[in-house]
Parts: sequence; structure tokens; C-alpha cells
Amino acid sequence: MSINQENYTHIVSELGENVQLVAVSKTKPVEDIQALYNLKHRDFGENYVQEMTEKHSQLPRDIRWHFIGHLQSNKVKYIAPFVYMIQGVDSLKLLYEIDKQAARNQRNIQCLLQVHIAMEESKFGFSEEELMESIRFMEENRLAGRLQNTTIAGLMGMASFTEDKDKVRKEFHSLKTIFDKVRQIVKNENFSVLSMGMSSDYRMAIEEGSNMVRIGSLIFGERTAAK
Repeated sequence: MSINQENYTHIVSELGENVQLVAVSKTKPVEDIQALYNLKHRDFGENYVQEMTEKHSQLPRDIRWHFIGHLQSNKVKYIAPFVYMIQGVDSLKLLYEIDKQAARNQRNIQCLLQVHIAMEESKFGFSEEELMESIRFMEENRLAGRLQNTTIAGLMGMASFTEDKDKVRKEFHSLKTIFDKVRQIVKNENFSVLSMGMSSDYRMAIEEGSNMVRIGSLIFGERTAAK
């Protein structure tokens, strides 16, 4: 077993009941995921559609798969039959496609809207202005019967990849502020998840209000070459 069980146990104890852990298993073998599953962990995060579908076919069916990478609309159909949550919804076009494919599979898929809080161009997501406009638009369209097979469960964001901790904290604080604003609009108990924080900054993210963290390297070790 190549997972770090000591780290995993410590993290789970540290997070307690109020913060959910998504174990980021991208590029890791099914044996490592199975080992963590055997420790009763069920939430795993993947970045690549093909890799996640292959792993799903080889692993227990009660795993809750979180897609955390950038998802193209034409790839949604491959994961719609089984994905639990799509965390990187960065456009209404993608959201509508998820809803359509979820309906075809007679499922409801949890979705997090991704907000662009980092200063890096490589990050995806809504700006605050785009998000607010989209939320209001979706609220109106829900009344017309749209989006029956998706649940907007909250927001997700990734901080800048930097050693500047003050900068990272400000970005997390900004996302929590946006999250609180959106909750005032939707007034929906399903909208409750704020996913931010990874191996290097999850403690700071929790201090700023995160209730879901995505941790990979502390549990599985450093990543090998990406696919």
C-alpha cells in the first residue's frame, strides 16, 4: 500500500465532521484508491474524463466520484452515468449540458460553480460579476422548469499557486464573501458547499470558511506525469 495512512488518519481527525475530504486520486493507480476505500473513504477527485471512467469500471460502485478538472461539454456524457459531483462548472453552457445528460441517465448530479479567484490566467471559472448574473438567471429559469436534474450545491475555487500566504488568504476570503452573497440570493438549503483548499493550503482555507477540501499529495504522495 503506497498511501500515507498516518497522514490520512491525521487529516480526517483534524477536519472533523464539518469539513468534507475529497481525496484527489488523479494519476494514481486503482490499487491506491482501493486501499483508501478499505479505510472507509468514499469521496475521490479526478481531473481527466478517460482516467475517471476507467477507474470507475474497476472500483466499488459506492465511490462518490468528484470531477474537479476543466470539463468540456462534449465529454459530459461519458461521466454522467456515475459521477457524483462536478466541481468545475464554469459556464451556463456546461451546466445545461450536465442537466441534459443527467436527465438521459435518470440521475441528479451535484454541481459546484467554479469562481475565478486566482490571478493566474490558467485558472478557469466565473468572475464575481458573471457569477451573480448567472445565479439570478438560473433562479428565474428554475421557475420555468429548467435544470431539473442538477443541484447547484455551492461554489469551488482555486487560489493562486504562490508562496505569498497573504495573497492566498485574501483569495479564500474573497470566495467566502461571494459564497455568502450567493446564499442570500438562492435561499436554498442545498446550496451549502464551499470547496476550497488543497494539500498546501487547506488549513488556511478552512480558517476562511471552507467546508470541503481537495487533498491529494499528502495522502497519495506527489503526482507522477499527468495524462
